[in-house]
Amino acid sequence: MVKHQEFKQTETGRLPKEWEVGRINKVFDVYGGTTPSTSNKEYWNGEILWVTPTDITQLNGNIYLDETEKRITDKAVKECSLSILQNDTILLTSRATIGFTAINAKPVTINKGMTALIPKGKNKVYSLFYAYYFQLLKPYLEQLGAGSTFKEVSKSTIKNVYLPLLPIPEQKKIAEILSTVDEAIEKVDEAIEKTQRLKKGLMQELLTRGIGHKEFKDTETCGELGRTIGRVPQEWEVVKVKNIGEVLTGKTPSTNNKMYWNGGIPFITPVDIQETKYVYKTQRFVTQEGTQQIGYVLPKDTVLVVCIGATIGKTAITYTESITNQQINAIICSDKINPHYAYYAITLRNEFLKLSSGVAAVPIIKKSLFEQFKLPLPPLAEQKKIAEILSTVDNRVELLRKKKEKLERVKKGLMNDLLSGKRRVINLISKEV
Repeated sequence: MVKHQEFKQTETGRLPKEWEVGRINKVFDVYGGTTPSTSNKEYWNGEILWVTPTDITQLNGNIYLDETEKRITDKAVKECSLSILQNDTILLTSRATIGFTAINAKPVTINKGMTALIPKGKNKVYSLFYAYYFQLLKPYLEQLGAGSTFKEVSKSTIKNVYLPLLPIPEQKKIAEILSTVDEAIEKVDEAIEKTQRLKKGLMQELLTRGIGHKEFKDTETCGELGRTIGRVPQEWEVVKVKNIGEVLTGKTPSTNNKMYWNGGIPFITPVDIQETKYVYKTQRFVTQEGTQQIGYVLPKDTVLVVCIGATIGKTAITYTESITNQQINAIICSDKINPHYAYYAITLRNEFLKLSSGVAAVPIIKKSLFEQFKLPLPPLAEQKKIAEILSTVDNRVELLRKKKEKLERVKKGLMNDLLSGKRRVINLISKEV
């Protein structure tokens, strides 16, 4: 790849002087979709893929679509005047969630929230290139959305959007480079999924059977929570959360006092608890004055459990001194408890926490009830061994996630450079010819 210095100003911004510009309807036929009557059972559960915006957004950035949540029948296609779109059609979400893009790997039909772009000629358009280009164009398409109930970009508006028109060999080479990065990301995703399956199996084995035990016992029901621990090694105890350490419910410093905010101490809310064991980043920070209003600071390796809201049961550990909001209960473990073991033990049983939150509009587990939650507890030495094994797997997942983040940054940079012509691939093409 080489940098190219000769540009011209166009409707899509600065582009290489060799590239042309044209409206979408110059190179694509634009089609909309519809929804067959949901009351007519003869229209549904057929063999033809029926695409909605949800199908596209659930791809998590993948380009190709080969499955959908719903399928329709030939009768629905015929009687509802739907078009069957052949492979390599660009599918664009144009209602509500605007600007998500995919290419169909199988023939499909689409609903009203989708727009289909069918290339007018193979000698002008390489679908994969423009699928990537529409990813870059997403913020602009969102701005074009209109409507009071929900945003929508009309077909007529989409037809008049300008695109760069570059030679097919250059389109293919750019798409090939970006596809290579996507394939690398996909492999990392597969490795993450495989490692998470391994972790899940290890947690189930280690947190119920321990390491090297021969004799087991049944345990009692878990008091108010009404759940059983099940069989555990004979040497293990079953303890309540309140007996493994000090339980503290978080608080929020007054948001009216600026002296309490924008300091250096992380303020953890459920949003900050992601898939990693530690909370590395938070959206907000408090000052020393803010912590003084709360009355305490949570030390490193405090176990955090969300006990209010839609994400009840989410669990994490503090990476540094922190405070939390009132949706989170924190456990400062005693010297006899390994906090990492406690984290994994609660994580394995977080579904029981969710079931214990009731059916209120805002799910909640009060501190008094949370403290009654029971966990299997091996001797401290075995706690540490179990935590070390599971932490090794978590560290592997963390390294893979960082690798994925790096690849995503590389892809973003390449898209910005290649799809705008700031960096050209013409020398790579000439070497292959």
